[in-house]
Amino acid sequence: MTEHTAPRSLDLLAGKVVLVTGASRGIGAAASRLFAREGAAVVLAARSTDALDTLVTDIRSTGGTADAVALDLADPASIRAAVDHVDTLHGRLDGAFNNGAAIQQPGPLDTTSDEDVETQFAVNFRGHWIAMNAEAALMRRSGGGSIVNTSSIGSRRANPALPAYGAMKRALNSITETAAVTWAPEGIRVNGITPGGTETEMIGEWEAATPGITEQINASVPLGRMARPEEVAEVAAWLLSDRASMVTGASIPVDGGAGA
Repeated sequence: MTEHTAPRSLDLLAGKVVLVTGASRGIGAAASRLFAREGAAVVLAARSTDALDTLVTDIRSTGGTADAVALDLADPASIRAAVDHVDTLHGRLDGAFNNGAAIQQPGPLDTTSDEDVETQFAVNFRGHWIAMNAEAALMRRSGGGSIVNTSSIGSRRANPALPAYGAMKRALNSITETAAVTWAPEGIRVNGITPGGTETEMIGEWEAATPGITEQINASVPLGRMARPEEVAEVAAWLLSDRASMVTGASIPVDGGAGA
């Protein structure tokens, strides 16, 4: 894939119903477009319903199938309601890309606020825990499915700048592996991806709080640049597809070699 040319569709997700959380921007929005191009009926979930409506219109305008549902990952009832909405729309769920997240205020461990820790727990850990259980319950009805969780390169090593974020993402890696082993007999695969620096609004917010971080991230990547959201989405699409039928319990780096 070049800087300006997207790969042709392979129908990786043809006939599948896929839920995407955190779909309103960044990796989630790129994944939503890609999954639809690959043949999935996508249900897009996020707090920003205006952004979702625009994305749904864009996908439908190119012949894709898309719907939107409001979702607040800090609210367990909202998560369960979103999965119930998928059931109402399609009667089944084949894939879920749990991509929604909250970023903490960058800073060292001893200055991270209690509020930041609570938000990180609620969104980046508990929200995924609840979503995975609700998604798996719906997948069981049709004989299985695939779940992909977005973790972070910061979950695989010390994370002095984002300590609470890194801690909750490491916990997410653990429940990803546990769910993979627990649900394998039911035909439900569970994997994670651990992106490095990616050109998203989240990085822009971090740059505003810590000027120079973008240059620092680029310099740390052996390939010499951050990932584009579309590049991260490609890995999630493969994991959700039947091409990855023997892959479960894995955490796939998408970091240009930064974690090597």
